[in-house]
Amino acid sequence: MSTDSRSVLVTGASGGIGRAVCARLAQSGRALVLAARDQGRLLALCDELQSVRPGRYEAIPVDMGDDLAIAAFGERLVDQGTVLDGVVMMPPQMPPTNDCMPPNDTWRTLFQRSFIGPLGLLKAAIPAMQPDPAQGQRVKVVIISAITSVQALGNYATSNVLRCAWLAEAKTLAFALGARGIHINTLSLGATLTPDYMASLQRRAEQAGVSFAQRLADETSNIPLAKYGRPEEVAVVVEQLLGALSDHMTGANLLHDGGFTRAY
Repeated sequence: MSTDSRSVLVTGASGGIGRAVCARLAQSGRALVLAARDQGRLLALCDELQSVRPGRYEAIPVDMGDDLAIAAFGERLVDQGTVLDGVVMMPPQMPPTNDCMPPNDTWRTLFQRSFIGPLGLLKAAIPAMQPDPAQGQRVKVVIISAITSVQALGNYATSNVLRCAWLAEAKTLAFALGARGIHINTLSLGATLTPDYMASLQRRAEQAGVSFAQRLADETSNIPLAKYGRPEEVAVVVEQLLGALSDHMTGANLLHDGGFTRAY
């Protein structure tokens, strides 16, 4: 088993995908800084990870909607002498909506929680990074987005806008930070069978009067691999992007959607 001791910051750590990513990284021996809003859930996750593999797991609660909380988060990293060699950013998701022109206050809230706040957190984490390309020490940042970043979906009107912003920001940061040895890549996910998504799928099956298996088969019929992704599959890709795979990659976006997106 690997004994990789690099520290990785994972935001959204207590969510369905975040937990799978943390478990995968813990298995490889990574030290983790876990960030999310709910401190209780973060502490419980730290305990779970200790049972996966004893290691150094720190929980730091932070609210992406609060600029002061984000600034305090960054200060805590510096005060503790935390050194980050990797960051997994999972900006909060947006609920499905067909409304492409919601009220201004809705836009402001969504931009703060799903773009401005997470970007501020990444900025606050940069002082805790100590890349040294000459010595082969590089920092890998993986921003987890969604296929709405590359393909507009009618029932995800606001996500179509904000997820595109992340791809553009990653490209911009790749130019700005590449010479320092900080790599910025994005991962665009299709539907992934997190506990929350499975519960939503079950509700849709009940509303349609069909079994869960039938509803799942119906929904994945237009996906070449005929399936949705699993959090554990996402975790494997994230682990690779944090490692040597991305040593000559930055500003790149990888699709993890079973082939659903057909654009060139």
